[in-house]
Amino acid sequence: MDEWLRLAVQPTVMRRALKFAFVVGAVLITINHGYAILHGQVTCGRVWQMCLTVLVPYTVSTLSSVGAMKEMERRKITGQTAVVREQA
Repeated sequence: MDEWLRLAVQPTVMRRALKFAFVVGAVLITINHGYAILHGQVTCGRVWQMCLTVLVPYTVSTLSSVGAMKEMERRKITGQTAVVREQA
């Protein structure tokens, strides 16, 4: 768990996750809450939902980045290389 957290808080991982959260979160907020925003129906509960909406892509990006980093490290230790498949 300590290793995972150390990787998750690396500046490069956090920057990437914030970029994805901003872009994907904005799209999701527009899709899910756009009508309410345009019609002035934004409540405290809806703001909370919007914050959670942005948290989802941040979490997915962080999990993906850390998983890829751990896989690269595992392959480096075991001497494995990535398998590249040619498409016919």
